[in-house]
Amino acid sequence: MEIYLMQHGPALSKDQDPEEGLGPEGKDRIHASGQALKKMGVTFDVILSSPKKRSKQTAAIVAEEVGFPLEKIVETPKVKAMTPPEETVQALSELSGAERVLIAGHLPSVAEVASFLLTEGSKAAVQFEMGGCCRIDVDALPTHSGRLRWYLTPAQLKLIAS
Repeated sequence: MEIYLMQHGPALSKDQDPEEGLGPEGKDRIHASGQALKKMGVTFDVILSSPKKRSKQTAAIVAEEVGFPLEKIVETPKVKAMTPPEETVQALSELSGAERVLIAGHLPSVAEVASFLLTEGSKAAVQFEMGGCCRIDVDALPTHSGRLRWYLTPAQLKLIAS
């Protein structure tokens, strides 16, 4: 399975939007990230999003850019910011037949999931940036022997998109 982890884009403050949806910079950043993923030939069988507005918007923009049907995005609390990585990985293991999965989520969750998939006992420090994306390949779940294939910052994804 190819697992793609992306932290949502920059959001508006609570004063500007009580639900903290993506701001203009966040939307632009995620569009560029999605365009880069499309240029790289990345496709998804499943896109998971947390119930938070900024995560749902991030999932929808990436889906739009790569040609994934919006109605097939799965909203789940299993990718919320404070969800234990074991619960997220369990949810991934229940995705029958899915080979390529994107999680549009939050910190610390996406970093904790990456660490869980890559190491056992100690923690791997994976520094996520809003709109950045990593790919971790696994043979089976749960595992601590995943392989980090790449991590691209938003700036690198923007370069690829242009």
